[in-house]
Amino acid sequence: QVQLVESGGGLVQAGGSLRLSCAASGRTFSSYVMGWFRQAPGKERAFVAAISSLGGVTMYGDFAKGRFTISRDGARNTVYLQMNNLKPEDTAVYYCATSSNIIPTMKASDFGSWGQGTQVTVSS
Repeated sequence: QVQLVESGGGLVQAGGSLRLSCAASGRTFSSYVMGWFRQAPGKERAFVAAISSLGGVTMYGDFAKGRFTISRDGARNTVYLQMNNLKPEDTAVYYCATSSNIIPTMKASDFGSWGQGTQVTVSS
């Protein structure tokens, strides 16, 4: 099973940027679809972005399109989420996860391993 550790969260003003990282253990990183989800207090977990095993295909939630970019570095076993033009409504705990799907998916139930999450807080 893959172990995932997120980092890069923090407090930022509206309009600012953050880059989240998710480091994966194990030698099978390149075989997994990787995804980011987020969960705000009192809300359900929401899909943010996903990337195919080799990085050629990406998928974004509507709120992330044009502001967030997902990428991966196979040599570092790491997936990134670059977040620009952040808004207060982006405040949430962000989680990365792995999926054995062949193509990126938005369904949380398709993801088997999850990290512990990293807090992102955007002030107005």
